[in-house]
Amino acid sequence: MEESKNTLYSAVQPTNNLTIGNYLGAIKNWVALQDDYNCFYAIANMHSITVRQNPAELRQRTLSLLALYIACGVDPEKCTLYLQSHVPAHAELCWVLNTFTYVGEMERMTQFKDKSAKHADNINMGLMDYPVLMAADILLYQASVVPIGKDQTQHLEIARDIAQRFNNAYTPTFTVPEGVYLKIAASIRDLLNPDKKMSKSAENVNGSVFLSDDKDTVMRKFKRAVTDSDATIKYDPENKPGVSNLLSIYSVFTDKTIAEAEKQFAGLGYGEFKLAVGEVVADKLAPIQSEQAKLLADKAYLDKVLKEGAERAAYTANKTLSKVYKKIGFYQI
Repeated sequence: MEESKNTLYSAVQPTNNLTIGNYLGAIKNWVALQDDYNCFYAIANMHSITVRQNPAELRQRTLSLLALYIACGVDPEKCTLYLQSHVPAHAELCWVLNTFTYVGEMERMTQFKDKSAKHADNINMGLMDYPVLMAADILLYQASVVPIGKDQTQHLEIARDIAQRFNNAYTPTFTVPEGVYLKIAASIRDLLNPDKKMSKSAENVNGSVFLSDDKDTVMRKFKRAVTDSDATIKYDPENKPGVSNLLSIYSVFTDKTIAEAEKQFAGLGYGEFKLAVGEVVADKLAPIQSEQAKLLADKAYLDKVLKEGAERAAYTANKTLSKVYKKIGFYQI
């Protein structure tokens, strides 16, 4: 990893199947950013257990997600790709940062309220403490850049507040991170309900296109995508959310501008338009799925990537943790 580059941190949980929204909002950007930044990309399995998981499924999804990252173009030689639980410093720094975080702040977090409502039978401390662990994730690596969607703004603000609190209490220790907002992440909407973001945990799976969907499934979902009665293929998110969503998806999967996409589909019917969008998505997913399957068949290679990634991540993380322990007065040998 090059020290001269700014450090960037990002992570995704290995829960549920990822959608094309996750791909466009996170993984595709990870690939684009890995040449320009010193990137730390984590599989956030510690965050995952704030909601009860099936242990065997969690292990399987962890390897599946790792293989997916690499199949999409994330290069373990260019970035630090690792599993969160393989670096104990995440949990250790989280404990210290808890003492710089106020209960009222955590109770006000939108995600805590939402998840508490969804999982009323399991409102655990991990669910409340989630943003502090996320702060530890970022601050351990002295990340100056964190790519986020609008729904993560609160979490980044808390991370910044905690970093500044610690820096003010002692001496400057943490880099205060800046968020880079990824517009495309917010613009990929549910195919059946374009008022909502496409989600990997949506109640109706037909509104989300998963990276694991085969071509027939992809085409069926796009054929059912909601449009409108206007019959004009034009980008207008407020008045034509369904059509605008399809144009957004087509645009990013083909690297064409929205204007170019509008021009291409001018005069065509919605049926033909939806099929064309489905085709480009299915054609993009097929080689990724094939490469992911090949990687999953080579567990020794995936284990090697995780081992080397954990070693690189721990080297940086432990340097930060050691400074923190020294400043707060922990006796070290």
